[in-house]
Amino acid sequence: MALTRGKTAGIHLPERTGVKMALDIDFVRKQFPAFSEASLHGQAFFENAGGSYTCQPVIDRLTRFYTQRKVQPYAPYEASRLAGAEMDEARSRMAAILGVESDELNFGPSTSQNTYVLAQAFRKWMRPGEAIVVTNQDHEANTGPWRRLAEDGIEIREWRIDPETGHLTPEDLENLLDEKVRLVCFPHSSNVVGEINPVTEITAIAHAAGAFVCVDGVSYAPHGFPNVGELGPDIYLFSSYKTYGPHQGIMVIRRALGQMLPNQGHYFNGDVLYKRFTPAGPDHAQIAASAGMADYVELLAQHHGCTETDPAARAGFVHDLMRAHEVDLLQPLLDAVKDRNSVRLLGPAVAETRAPTVALALTRPAEPVAAELAKFGVMAGGGDFYAVRALQGMGVDPQKGVLRVSFTHYTARSEIDQLLQALDRVL
Repeated sequence: MALTRGKTAGIHLPERTGVKMALDIDFVRKQFPAFSEASLHGQAFFENAGGSYTCQPVIDRLTRFYTQRKVQPYAPYEASRLAGAEMDEARSRMAAILGVESDELNFGPSTSQNTYVLAQAFRKWMRPGEAIVVTNQDHEANTGPWRRLAEDGIEIREWRIDPETGHLTPEDLENLLDEKVRLVCFPHSSNVVGEINPVTEITAIAHAAGAFVCVDGVSYAPHGFPNVGELGPDIYLFSSYKTYGPHQGIMVIRRALGQMLPNQGHYFNGDVLYKRFTPAGPDHAQIAASAGMADYVELLAQHHGCTETDPAARAGFVHDLMRAHEVDLLQPLLDAVKDRNSVRLLGPAVAETRAPTVALALTRPAEPVAAELAKFGVMAGGGDFYAVRALQGMGVDPQKGVLRVSFTHYTARSEIDQLLQALDRVL
């Protein structure tokens, strides 16, 4: 399983002189106002897969924009000039972290909306009889818009998960590929299965067959920004409100594909790559505030002694710190639930191969169980989480749903203990 940002396997921490080899969780939590908020005291947050807490640098930038820069950007007067500069800073810094060019990064209202716009571009570009491969492991954002293209004669081929494990087998994808396939869509990590898919391997298989690749990174990016340039897909999508930022979607479209697809924006913006797939006016303040995510990565890199100078390498250093901390906390949770009676753990039981998004199929409806957990100060969720096809593919009744507990690198060991104690009482 490709767990790191690039092409190597397994978790590795950079071996650098003076680097702290463990995440400083106290420092991390000081960067999130939620952990000092009185109304949240004693509440352990385990619904991070639905949206994370926001870090202070993002809040600071958003506040500054709304109080000092809330004007039309890119005009010659000072407030406008600064507004535009902050938006440009966010685009360039986040692109550098992701290992792509700045104009290959698009901001939009949500990942679902970004995917929908992309699908309209492919609708115009593809011909009837050509094919797109989707999975039933995705949640609906990276499957529904593509499936709708069948209305125009596009063939939709489904790469199906193993009904017992939820695993996607690359060899099964190879059997679906031929000269008709133009696009392969799959998740970096499913929001209910949790297993981390080998993006580079799958991308290479698709590219060898002449197909482009679209990766939904919504459930992976919160656990460390990936180096999209190294991983190799043509499209990579995630939601910044799940990566400690404002409520919007971020989409990478590599230049070769972006220039090939028909423009979906205003005709006079068609020669600007990052405007081609933004048909509506972007949220200026949220774009500017996204630079706060880069600020946060920089804070962690500096605090932990990172000596790398390249932004993607510094982000990779932080990625590995986050993942190591998460894996350390995740394995006890998996061990506690994997062999319980009346509980089915979806996805792998080995922490190194998955994200800390843990879905449990129960013998009773999940939403009332989540409500019971709330009595013990545990914030979790129950339902289908827009992953109806994945649940059905594993024989889980979407009406009952699953209990999902999800965390990220800012979760403390004491909160894991609180969760385990609550699960003992509720399950």
